[in-house]
Parts: sequence; structure tokens; C-alpha cells
Amino acid sequence: MILHTNISGSGESLVFLHSGLQTGDTDFNYQREYFNKKFTIISPDLRGHGLSHSVEIQNYFEDSASDLLETLNHLELDQIHLVGSSLGSLVAIKFAQMYPERIITLTLSGITTVKPENWMEIHNEDVSHQANLLLNNEAISYFDQLHGQNWEQFLHMGKNASWYPFEDMKLLSSCSFPTLIMVGEAQRNETNVALEYPMNNSNVHIAIVPLAGHLVPSDQPKIYSLILEEFIQQNDDSLAKLK
Repeated sequence: MILHTNISGSGESLVFLHSGLQTGDTDFNYQREYFNKKFTIISPDLRGHGLSHSVEIQNYFEDSASDLLETLNHLELDQIHLVGSSLGSLVAIKFAQMYPERIITLTLSGITTVKPENWMEIHNEDVSHQANLLLNNEAISYFDQLHGQNWEQFLHMGKNASWYPFEDMKLLSSCSFPTLIMVGEAQRNETNVALEYPMNNSNVHIAIVPLAGHLVPSDQPKIYSLILEEFIQQNDDSLAKLK
């Protein structure tokens, strides 16, 4: 499916994939404004979010990657700088796995790259939080307005302890394109393993962001944007030297 997408700016294509239960309009707000003068900013609503209506989420990550490819082809965009947060990062990883030739750089945050030993404890806490969300009428009204009536399907998807695509994380050990993983220092399950990747793959870089948690782009928007800008600029300079 072609995703509902907002486009602004001009220059190289910089695609932001939002976190779960957000949209292209509600996430990466600071970053979209920050990069707008130097890049064409592509902000899609992922499958089942915002105005990209769908109840087909059984094969979510592969279908979402295919959605993004179809959308880029529709917009006649070739190679992109791809940036994801949380759920958006998981879609970005699957897209990079399936269509590596479309990636200039890949930037990820809010991912757990290796299944923690206490995964079931973490999972049960998440399920409990989601159950409480469904008791909050104000939150229900907000998400109904944002996504329509079907957003609760993602909470049901999350009840399955095997929903997280840990197997896809193998990409980070073998990717041939520049990849940056930004990790909030408060997320121990994310920071503990991330540092191992640059030791095994020189294309992977790590930034541990102080005073940030799972959602680094919103927890520390200025620091996040400066690091992302430097990462993209250095790789653009390296590509220019090869031409």
C-alpha cells in the first residue's frame, strides 16, 4: 500500500519513521524542522497508523517495509537516508534487510538488539501498561482521533511474547551501509549490547545519549539532531570523495 506521507524541504531524501501509535505528523517534530532546509523530509504514517488505514498487521514488519518501498517508488525517490524510532526502527531494519540498495545511511533508536534474559518480565510489564491504557478514556479519545477505531490492534499484537523481531537484528552484524544506533543511557537493555556492534562491523556506529530513555529523538531532540547531522554529513563527504 502507498502510505499517507507528508513531504517538505528540498535536497537529499531524509525519511523519518515514527514510533508506535504516533504518526508522521506527531513524531520527529524538532528534527523535521531542523533538517527542513537541507533535505527533502519524508514523513509517512506507517501501516495502521494515522491516515494509512489497514487492519492487515499479521506480517507487520515485512508488509510495512514493502509499503515503504511502494511509497518511495510512487514518489520517484531512489536512495534515502532512513531514520527510525522504536517501532519505526524495527520497520527500518526490515526495509534495509529487504532493500539494502535503497539505503544511503540508516539511523536507529529505541531498539533492543538481543533478547534479554528477563524478556518475559519486560513483556509482562508492557502488557500491563497497555491494559491500563485501555482504561484511560482521555488516551482512548486521543488515539481514536489520531488513528481511527483500529489502533487497539497493536496492543493485541503486543500481547504475543514473540512479536519482537529479534531475528532481524542480525542485519546489524553484516550491513554494508553506514548505520548509527542512538541509545538513551537510561535503557540498560539497549546500551549493554549495542557497543558490541562496532567491534564486529566498522559500518556500525554507536551514540549513547545522556539523560535520554527509549524515545531518544523526543527526550533529547537537540543532541539527537546534532549527532544525526554529523553522521549524515560525514558519510555524504565520504561518498563524494569516492565519486
